[in-house]
Amino acid sequence: MIPVHERDAMPFKCCSENPCFNECCRDLCQALTPYDILRLKRNLGISSQKFLRKYTSLHYGPGSGLPVVEFKPNPATGHECPFVTPEGCSVYADRPGSCRLYPLARAIARDRSTGEIDEYFAIIEEPHCKGFGQKTDLTVREWMEGQAVDLHNLHNDKLMELISLKNKILPGKLEGAQSDQFYLALYDLDEFRRQIFEQNLLKQIPLPASFLQTLKADDEALMDFGIEWVKNMLFGIELSVKE
Repeated sequence: MIPVHERDAMPFKCCSENPCFNECCRDLCQALTPYDILRLKRNLGISSQKFLRKYTSLHYGPGSGLPVVEFKPNPATGHECPFVTPEGCSVYADRPGSCRLYPLARAIARDRSTGEIDEYFAIIEEPHCKGFGQKTDLTVREWMEGQAVDLHNLHNDKLMELISLKNKILPGKLEGAQSDQFYLALYDLDEFRRQIFEQNLLKQIPLPASFLQTLKADDEALMDFGIEWVKNMLFGIELSVKE
């Protein structure tokens, strides 16, 4: 991994003319974030529950007990992405954030004095990829803007902060119901919504009617609320609701 700054030149270009085209979509062990799943299930026009059942596998971190959702492995296809085709990605407009960032790795840290998030980047140069060394005249930041990854980063950073909070407040392994709540509220959004409105999941939490209507119609708002709900359920942090 080669550290780079966002103002450095981006020595990489991925295109169908590269002899390695689609190779990075095979031999996958790719974790999906809640926002990845939201975008993909919406692209396919199916529920989160159906998407999770058909396309993903679930395991739990051995030390944290947190759910980890990955594309379902298929040895018969060389563990390729279920959405790769000879022409490229069939869900390209809604591809996961990690696909958009590749071959960049991104890490974040929050500045204790300002509260701002600092970003750090590195290039992962793998032997199978032939996109390196091609001139693009783009900086790392400009290249990322072309990948439309900022919205993914915004939502994924909220997940990373939740996991960091969990590791500080509840170090060790989440068990049983707690882990299930984490999975429900973050990954299975349509089932989370169903339980809210059909099973009174939030009956003990006074929420404004206007906010509930937002949760009924807005996936992103529901996902953000899911993070706050998990904080409340796991750590006792008071729910912060923006009407």
